[in-house]
Amino acid sequence: MPTDEALNRARAVGMDLVEIAPAERPPVCRIMDYGKFKYAQRKKRQKHHEQKLKEVRLHPKIGDHDRQRLVNRAVEFLESGDKVQFTMIYRGRERFHQDLGLQIVNEILEFLGERARIERPPRHEGKRLITIVAPAKK
Repeated sequence: MPTDEALNRARAVGMDLVEIAPAERPPVCRIMDYGKFKYAQRKKRQKHHEQKLKEVRLHPKIGDHDRQRLVNRAVEFLESGDKVQFTMIYRGRERFHQDLGLQIVNEILEFLGERARIERPPRHEGKRLITIVAPAKK
C-alpha cells in the first residue's frame, strides 16, 4: 500500500502509522497508538522486583550482638522491598518460658518502628513464635 494512503487511513481513525520492521523490503508498518506502544516496550524492558518473604530465625537465649546483627539484616531486606518473617524457635525447656521470646520479638518490632509495618502480629504456633513485617510505604 502506498505510504500516503496508509497515513490517510491512520489519521482517519486518530492513530499513528508506526514502522515495525524497517529492514524488510517493503518496510512493515502498523496503524496503532504510538504512545501506548512505547509505554508497553518500556514496561517489558523494566525488571520488576518480586517481593519475597525472607525469614530470620531466633532463639530466646540469643546474645545481644547476634540479635542486633540479625535485625540489621532484616532492615536490609525491608529496604530492598522484601517482607521479613521473624521466627522464634523454642528448644527443650525454653517452651515453658515463651514470654521471654515474645519480649524479644516485641523489642525487635519496637526497634523497626517506622521502617516496617506489622502484617501479622506475633503468634505462637507449636514450638515457634511467628510474626511477619512488610516494608513501610514511602
